[in-house]
Amino acid sequence: MTGQTYEGIPREKIPWYPTILTEKCTECGACVSFCHKAVYTDGPVVKNPFNCVVGCTGCVSECPSGAISFPSLVDLRDSLRRLRKECEVLRGEHP
Repeated sequence: MTGQTYEGIPREKIPWYPTILTEKCTECGACVSFCHKAVYTDGPVVKNPFNCVVGCTGCVSECPSGAISFPSLVDLRDSLRRLRKECEVLRGEHP
């Protein structure tokens, strides 16, 4: 999904995507089956991290071994605030 934006921020600048803890992963495929955005491929591997819906953690509850993690929502909030300001400056909306 290159070229996509989230609230005016280029999606590829937003650090929101899953991490698979390989030592916990049983390769059951629950995450691959659950995610309709094709973030995962078999293995499982996070193949398309920026396809992940910003703020979504649905796959975490689907994983029976607890092998999926995301940044904290506080970190996401802080990143979005910083990125909004950066994008405003780049667009000339803010001095």
